[in-house]
Amino acid sequence: MSGHSKWSTIKRKKAAVDAKRSKVWTKVLKEVQIAAKLGGPEVDANPRLRLAVDKARTANVPKDRIKHAIEKGSGAGGGEDYEEIVYEGYGPGGVAVVLECMTDNRNRTVSEIRHSLEKYGGNMGTSGSVSWMFKKRGVINILKSAADEDRLMEIALEAGAEDVRDDGEVWTVDTDPGDFLAVQEAIQTADIAVEHAEIDNIPDNRVAVDESRAESLFKLLSILEDLDDVQNVYANYDVSDEVLERFSL
Repeated sequence: MSGHSKWSTIKRKKAAVDAKRSKVWTKVLKEVQIAAKLGGPEVDANPRLRLAVDKARTANVPKDRIKHAIEKGSGAGGGEDYEEIVYEGYGPGGVAVVLECMTDNRNRTVSEIRHSLEKYGGNMGTSGSVSWMFKKRGVINILKSAADEDRLMEIALEAGAEDVRDDGEVWTVDTDPGDFLAVQEAIQTADIAVEHAEIDNIPDNRVAVDESRAESLFKLLSILEDLDDVQNVYANYDVSDEVLERFSL
């Protein structure tokens, strides 16, 4: 679930819970498969596949499962023929929602998404209706105890990062998606531990959501994330840390 700019313990808790769920394995392996299909099976020559494999390893997916997904994607192991599609819509309070999906049945996917949105007071949007509000960015988080700010900034900026900022308990390194892997590798090569790293979809502006609507919003986002065909959910909500803590898990 993306949409809250401040990286916090909330995200780590959710990641820890998600990593235990078999559904997460299904989603990351689907990403591995389609990345191998689109860019080839060589991890070092396919940046998208490398990202997908890193995500699978972070979720503790066994190596043989990752290997099998790569083989399926490259045509060596059969498997489903997934296509990528992005759906857009609105949640409670006019919050913009973008859903990145991989599906072998568009009709099923759009039906499940529309039903979920409408159940919680939202609605489907047309293509491009809200995606223009978001921008893809590479985000790398390093615990402050793991690195000195000046040293981290020197390493990150030299490798191509655009900014290093203070986000409470962590330093957040911001990159263009094309520079994400190079920056992450430079940080790790310098023996600085990366706490969390991903290509995120950051909203340019946010919609304030009060407590009365937050519960419905987070229920909706959780349901959308649980749909088998939905890989990533992005939303431009803005809530207080207290409300986030109460409703987002």
